[in-house]
Amino acid sequence: MIGGIEGLKQKQKTIMSSCFYSAVVLFLSIVCTVSSLQKLPPNVTVPALLFFGDSIVDAGNNNYVKTLVKCNFPPYGKNFEGGIPTGRFCNGNIPSDIIASELGIKDTLPAYLDPTVLPQDLITGVSFASGGSGFDPLTPKLVSVLTLSDQLEYFKEYIGKLKAIIGEENTTFTITNSIFIVVAGSDDIANTYFTLRARELKYDVPAYTDLMANSASSFVQELYKLGARRIGVFSAPPVGCVPAQRTLAGGAERECAQNLNEAAKLFNSKLSKKLDSLARSLPSGKFVYLETYNPILDLIQKPQKYGFQVADKGCCGTGTLEVSILCNQYTSETCENVSDYVFWDSYHPTEGAYKALVPPILGKYLTEFF
Repeated sequence: MIGGIEGLKQKQKTIMSSCFYSAVVLFLSIVCTVSSLQKLPPNVTVPALLFFGDSIVDAGNNNYVKTLVKCNFPPYGKNFEGGIPTGRFCNGNIPSDIIASELGIKDTLPAYLDPTVLPQDLITGVSFASGGSGFDPLTPKLVSVLTLSDQLEYFKEYIGKLKAIIGEENTTFTITNSIFIVVAGSDDIANTYFTLRARELKYDVPAYTDLMANSASSFVQELYKLGARRIGVFSAPPVGCVPAQRTLAGGAERECAQNLNEAAKLFNSKLSKKLDSLARSLPSGKFVYLETYNPILDLIQKPQKYGFQVADKGCCGTGTLEVSILCNQYTSETCENVSDYVFWDSYHPTEGAYKALVPPILGKYLTEFF
């Protein structure tokens, strides 16, 4: 009798397992046939998107970190679904959401640490990014946020969760074919080096950008060791032109701070070479340098060309310094028409600016991932 019961239990287990895996396969087939705005090459599948880095692609991880670098309160999220502040450093969707939508994967990409994330959300990708992080290990420590090493540990945990949901073989397929994107460097240059001057005594700009580029290369290699094969890294933007840096370092006229922009360009040249080198030494991987500096600079210098009016101030408060906790519903009124603004706060672009920038950049580099 006991043997009969055990046999019945085993049979039920097999049926449940079979049903579950069938559901997962069906789900993945649905994901792969969702219409995408960007055209993928024939027979190419992108099952998931995985993001690492800083506030540009933090979908709310900092909500669950003990730090002051947060934005899970109004007016952030003003134009997000339902006007809800999610922890995205924006009035609406951020680049990770826009890329997920452009590729037909899903409308928004959630934060990995969000406890409401469902198994099907994990299967199609999440963001591990943390606002205030950077390639320099000191950068996140100065503001108590997730380092890139922390993000890597969470990614390892994610792989374990994925194996439990869809099995080892499907997990390997997902990791191999997914697109990984890293967005960092702005906080290293703007905050750690030029504003807080935490590295200035030990490193000049060439040496500091070496440190950043070496760290970026090491991080990409760690992703590769864990199975990633399609990895893209965003260049640093013209960070001297964000409203906060104009205020802090742009003089009385609040011009773009050229020393910050020059540092960004120097880092970018080194990052591009590092990724080229990895492509030669690890031929089974695709390492894509996504040049964002010039498109962003063009948007800032010629906002009207893209349908915007204001590029030297953010929509929140005075627009000159407010960011994170300084941009709040109690002390900061927002601009009347956010669609006129390139920047939401003094550091981060609006959803409208992202929508003007991200699809053309993605379109330019997408085929390089395959």
